[in-house]
Amino acid sequence: MYNEPLLPESHPDYISEVEVLDTVEAVGDLLQQHHYQVESLGLTNDPQELIQTIRRFAPDGVINLYEGTPTHPGSELYAAGLLEWLGVSYTGCPFQCLVLARNKPLAKRLFVSEGLPTPAFLFAEGPLARCDLAFPVIVKPALQDASLGVDQQSVVTSLEQLNQRIAYVLKEFDQPCLVEEFIFGRELTYAIVEMPDLRFLPATEAIFPQDLPGYWPILTYDAKWTRGSREFEATDYHFHAQLPPELESRIAEYSRRAFRLLGCRDYARMDWRIRAGDDAPFLLEVNPNPDFAPDRALSNNLWAANIAYDDFVLQLVRNMLNRRQTPLTQRYRLDQLAG
Repeated sequence: MYNEPLLPESHPDYISEVEVLDTVEAVGDLLQQHHYQVESLGLTNDPQELIQTIRRFAPDGVINLYEGTPTHPGSELYAAGLLEWLGVSYTGCPFQCLVLARNKPLAKRLFVSEGLPTPAFLFAEGPLARCDLAFPVIVKPALQDASLGVDQQSVVTSLEQLNQRIAYVLKEFDQPCLVEEFIFGRELTYAIVEMPDLRFLPATEAIFPQDLPGYWPILTYDAKWTRGSREFEATDYHFHAQLPPELESRIAEYSRRAFRLLGCRDYARMDWRIRAGDDAPFLLEVNPNPDFAPDRALSNNLWAANIAYDDFVLQLVRNMLNRRQTPLTQRYRLDQLAG
């Protein structure tokens, strides 16, 4: 199950939407090679497509690659909820986890309550008369992922710039903002997978250019997705980043706690900043539905941990089937036959 791309190629967010097709192809081919019967469902904005397909096939499980649609991004959550309602087992994080993690301010409040280190933040639904955070700060849409809405203008150094950026996010994304203390230092992404035991995987580190004028060292949308852009070409990655053992051990423990706190399952990625000067770690966010195409994102963490891509995908299927219950749709069909 995946999100059928809807945006035209000329749209600035086209690449981040269409890349799911690479994962669909890779996973589908792999499962067929291992003698699974596979059907693909590309969802748009009509939930009936999902309900009718589940009723038609009564599948043993669903590989959930669905990330929502541009006009209804919250459908990423609802699709998982519908699968749970229908009693169908699926891969990845459950509905409740997706809801918690997608709401960045709410997730941050949970991190604070659990004693997990995270940058100081505030929530903004309109212009601010004052900012209690020390500048610079970074402004992000509160309910987006994939770095949508994050660019070089996201980091601001004054109250005037802050309110201008808040106004931009409200207009362009129709949602409030997370305003967060900007942490100067290294940025690393760790992953946790259930194989079936919980495994903490080595980090991928973003290597930012040091000599670009007027440049903030952040992973913007362009840096992640827009091939040919200055930021994409200037940002490099180290796929087996090294930290002092004691620091990495702390991050591993914090990451496991965050994984369990939000109710993650099967796999998730955690973005961290390591402050320059004192090496203090700060958890930025948990991504409960990361891309795992064979050549990027989570797959880089798997490679660094010497976990074969095939082994990871097949373990996802085993996890899913071990959680399987008789779907409500299948029980309905059996009842109809019995009647």
